[in-house]
Amino acid sequence: MFATPERALATQKAAFDALLAAQNTAFAGFEKLVDLHLKVTKATFEEASLKAQEAFSLKDGQEALAFVSALAQPNAEKALAYSKHVYDIVSGVQNEFARLGEAQVAEQQRQLSDVVEQLAKNAPAGSESALALLKSSLATATSAYDSVNKAAKQAAELAESNLTAAANATFKAAAETGKTTRARKTAA
Repeated sequence: MFATPERALATQKAAFDALLAAQNTAFAGFEKLVDLHLKVTKATFEEASLKAQEAFSLKDGQEALAFVSALAQPNAEKALAYSKHVYDIVSGVQNEFARLGEAQVAEQQRQLSDVVEQLAKNAPAGSESALALLKSSLATATSAYDSVNKAAKQAAELAESNLTAAANATFKAAAETGKTTRARKTAA
């Protein structure tokens, strides 16, 4: 398969570089998730401290009931925002892995084409039709892969846009519910 040890070494180095790129992508995504978790945890502790101070200053059951019901809406909005951040991080890592995978497939296709060309140069006389069939099969397989890959990308983009639209609608509904609840409390 390899004409020279240098080509074999170059292929091994490329595979190792691809592995390092995948590890770096995974670690960067993990780092972003940990950073998000730390920020959320810190903000939650700070808010809990402030809310505890507010709770200690409540004078009667009516204030306590209003206080508890006022806690629910911001927490739902924060949970939605947190989910969106996690989704964005995971989606970014997934897109980077897809890009790395596509680069690997393209490199493998190039190497396979090189092997077929080397085979064609060293083929015995009379094997032209077999080589033409092999080249045609390779072109058909590459075309099929490209078509499937394109369809998968379109499906992923559609799913992501639908998820984004659903998340935005949820955020909007949560914001509207929060405004309505606050308006009712103000009116009462």
